[in-house]
Amino acid sequence: MKPWVTYSLLRLGLFAAVFALLMLLNVEWWISAILAAVIGLCVSYIFFGRLRDAVALDIAKRREAPASDVDASVEDV
Repeated sequence: MKPWVTYSLLRLGLFAAVFALLMLLNVEWWISAILAAVIGLCVSYIFFGRLRDAVALDIAKRREAPASDVDASVEDV
């Protein structure tokens, strides 16, 4: 599985778990959403460093690959 998919699913799952827990504790929905986003950001920043680096390397690798340009290939002929 691609690293960005794994990272995104982990972040989304973490947000959903914290949001559900806060909703079970009868916290207002908008406060729960804000707190879940902040807690998810902090936890992912602290504990998902290797996965975040893998996502960054995957993005850099995609940017290095030359894009095939139909116009440029036609002009070269």
